[in-house]
Amino acid sequence: MTSFVNILPNRSAPPNATGPVVTALLYDGLCTFEFGIVAEVFGLDRPEMGPGWYRFASCAIEPGPLRAHGGFSITPDRGADLLDEADIVVVPGWKGADAVVPQALADRLCAAHARGARLVSICSGAFVLAATGLLDGAAAATHWRYADALQARFPEVRVDAASLYRGHDRVYTSAGSAAGIDLLIEIVKQDFGPEAANSVARRLVVPAHRTGGQAQFLERPVPIHPTGGIAPLLDRMRETLDQDWPVERMAQDGGMSLRTFLRRFRDATGTTPGDWLIAERVEAAKALLCEGRLSIEGVSQAVGFGSAHGLRHHFRSRTGLAPSSYRMRFLPTSRGASI
Repeated sequence: MTSFVNILPNRSAPPNATGPVVTALLYDGLCTFEFGIVAEVFGLDRPEMGPGWYRFASCAIEPGPLRAHGGFSITPDRGADLLDEADIVVVPGWKGADAVVPQALADRLCAAHARGARLVSICSGAFVLAATGLLDGAAAATHWRYADALQARFPEVRVDAASLYRGHDRVYTSAGSAAGIDLLIEIVKQDFGPEAANSVARRLVVPAHRTGGQAQFLERPVPIHPTGGIAPLLDRMRETLDQDWPVERMAQDGGMSLRTFLRRFRDATGTTPGDWLIAERVEAAKALLCEGRLSIEGVSQAVGFGSAHGLRHHFRSRTGLAPSSYRMRFLPTSRGASI
């Protein structure tokens, strides 16, 4: 870890801060959201984490004036020389799929990686890391809409258009903007453990458990707030997931004919009763697995899958992980595997 002086660290960080130095690149046309989540995860004061928490500063990779999406001007903390000191360098998006990556920037990123720094990209920032050659032969994630362009421009890279994020040899790439949050929380988990990652996620009000192998297209649609007879029924089902809930019982408890119930259920939730029930059981299983009190068989009974085999089947299909692997990664006392 670099000794790091004169960085302009987190403005409210303790004066004896010693944690990893994180920088995010600033460029004209900056992707505002992508930069914002880097500053949010690494740049906020978190006194509960102690002096070993991250020290964050932005660095401009080109002369100003620099502007970000949204029409405001940027004042960087440092210039490109910060790349020679940082432990983690984040590329928060890029100017566009066809925008040239300056060779001087690619060379400086390669030099940072060679001395041990981690390189991270969010969304279209993968184009910058691909230009370094460090992704040749490796799998890389980017937003699905950029996947074909990234593959055509850098044929030596194995573009993964499905995963939320990928990592190889201290080079990490993530998909669309919000997937960057998942990757940054994963990095916090690697550095400081699951408790710290969960703490950051709670402040962001996001889940801390989306793994890199999950699909960019979420299987569960954004729920529509149910009304009428559907909402109380859904509450009852959530409270009694261990019970059998055939669709006929759902319709009867909802006071509707089967045909009317199926139509209203899809209108209210965007999915079928069977898919909704499986998704709710998987979510409940996640919470029980993280508590660590019940065996896998016990969890399967508690959420209504009936057997460990049933739990494993549905859990893996929804999360890409076996229940035991999920527990190992996210049980608070564990130190799960890296990306």
